[in-house]
Amino acid sequence: MHRREFIKGSAILGVSLVTSRIVTASGLYHADTQRRVHRIVKSKKVKVGTLPVIRAFAGNHLDYVSPYVLLDEFGPVTLEAGQDPLRVEAHPHAGVSPTTYFLEGTGHHKDSLNYDFQIEKGDFMMFNSGSGAIHMEESGQQLYDKGGAYHGFQIWLNIPSQYKMIDPTTTINRPTTQEKIETDQYTIQVVLGTLHNTTSNIELLTPAFYYHVKMKKDARLDIPTDPTHNAFVYLVSGKLEVEGARTLDEHQIVLYERGESSIKLYAQEASEMLVLGGKPLNEVVYSYGPFVMNTKEQIVQCIKNYQSGKMGNPDEVNR
Repeated sequence: MHRREFIKGSAILGVSLVTSRIVTASGLYHADTQRRVHRIVKSKKVKVGTLPVIRAFAGNHLDYVSPYVLLDEFGPVTLEAGQDPLRVEAHPHAGVSPTTYFLEGTGHHKDSLNYDFQIEKGDFMMFNSGSGAIHMEESGQQLYDKGGAYHGFQIWLNIPSQYKMIDPTTTINRPTTQEKIETDQYTIQVVLGTLHNTTSNIELLTPAFYYHVKMKKDARLDIPTDPTHNAFVYLVSGKLEVEGARTLDEHQIVLYERGESSIKLYAQEASEMLVLGGKPLNEVVYSYGPFVMNTKEQIVQCIKNYQSGKMGNPDEVNR
């Protein structure tokens, strides 16, 4: 059995700090309970396998993004019918929960836990790797048959140290099982966590939230958070005003200080974004490629477990 090297490009790369533009007139109302902006950072274009990715962070800024450790936006790209799938070959994970959320198109997930399924628009999948497992990701059958847009997110949730070695699991949540908030100014898909008495049905190993937000032009939105938790906003499209009369542009991420509750947003244009955060783990993080652990010794053990076949057979997953 041939053991492939896992994809080092799937893990730690940096992002660059950008200076946010100051607007002359503010659409926000000031509040003493408003979270202060720590900084705004610009994403970086990378490739994972044959997949073009916009990477917001990967192992950096942990004081402000934990319990998350990586945020990738894949696409948007348009595939022609019959075009070779965009593909990330079988690779292992351990100690982290990669999540996949589709805005457009379909994907195909196969893993060493005997899951093999198509992921459709609006689906949210969690691959809780725990002690270690292998998966393969590619654009889905529907795109191969008919072509179309391919666009979504892979975002990694760190696993707390006491759960690092639990048995791996895979779950998928269809849009019909997800909770949504709708008004005449915005819609919010509550993928994880609780917002305005609306709670996701997905159970987590550590407190976290994940909101998919769409705002109309000139809409205002206040999002309450636990002041002791981290919070950040990634702008998919449009233009937002955030605290301090700063402007957030597409593919930028704003990191907030802890200590206050409310995230206040004003849509200068029709805007789509992810609002994420949760309880910081406050644990040492050692990462190597797709392994996210707490000690160097654990990383070495993960590599041995993968190479010895304890996480599964990549040749079988790639078939």
